[in-house]
Amino acid sequence: MDFDTTSRRTSAGVHYHEAGPTGAATVVLLHGGGPGASAWSNFGRNVPVFARQFHTLAVDQPGYGRSEAGTITDHYFTHAADALAGLLDELGLERVHLIGNSLGGGTAVRFALRHPKRAGRLVLMGPGGLSLNVFAPDPTEGVKRLMAFAAPPGPTREKLAAFLRTLVHDPSLVTDELVEERFQAATDPAALRAMKAMGASFTDPARYEEGLLWREAHRLRNEVLLIWGREDRVNPLDGALVALKLIRRARLHVFGGCGHWAQLERFDEFNRLAIDFLEGEGQ
Repeated sequence: MDFDTTSRRTSAGVHYHEAGPTGAATVVLLHGGGPGASAWSNFGRNVPVFARQFHTLAVDQPGYGRSEAGTITDHYFTHAADALAGLLDELGLERVHLIGNSLGGGTAVRFALRHPKRAGRLVLMGPGGLSLNVFAPDPTEGVKRLMAFAAPPGPTREKLAAFLRTLVHDPSLVTDELVEERFQAATDPAALRAMKAMGASFTDPARYEEGLLWREAHRLRNEVLLIWGREDRVNPLDGALVALKLIRRARLHVFGGCGHWAQLERFDEFNRLAIDFLEGEGQ
């Protein structure tokens, strides 16, 4: 059975897409970062698949898509985790499973650490903050391309396309249409302000350590599925090693021939793997 997807916005300015049976367990999809990112851009194709089994929410994180950024005074992961908690409060949802890609993985981990009773199982795909490069250089190629986007003389389609190509193993996924769609979203003045504020939260000495989630990974008591693309050039595969060692109930799945977007490059396999894991609660 396929379910219609609705688009809503909370009183606090958090935008989300909702699908699936409301009486089922809830899964929250948290997208990655980068210029022009949004819940639908990252997970639009996956939502109908997950909605067959789960009440599914694909959430625009603060400052992305159609969500307001708010005033980012904490580290972005903390800010986004609290925005998610507010969304769940408004919807009357006490406990949810979380799927987080990159930036969204960092938000999912911070949410689970701040609200342990509200977080069920975690699917983390090349998660930001939890990934710690053991062998790969830092910053990585993908992070360098990300930082270059808004650097002087300013954003260009060429810089955006170069960044997007670091996200995938198959460059044919980076179409002209995708570049144009994300460029229009990324160069909106509000989006540029939000990106600047978010970036500042990652480099501010007063907030920097909040983003080092690997330091707190041992506190997680959730069942965690780490998913990595072997060819990930944003958060390379060696970044999984510390998390895998520190998280008590972790398992790791690696897709060969796959970059940072496992949910798209390994669409069918990713969906089956994640759904089987999420349905395994209580085993």
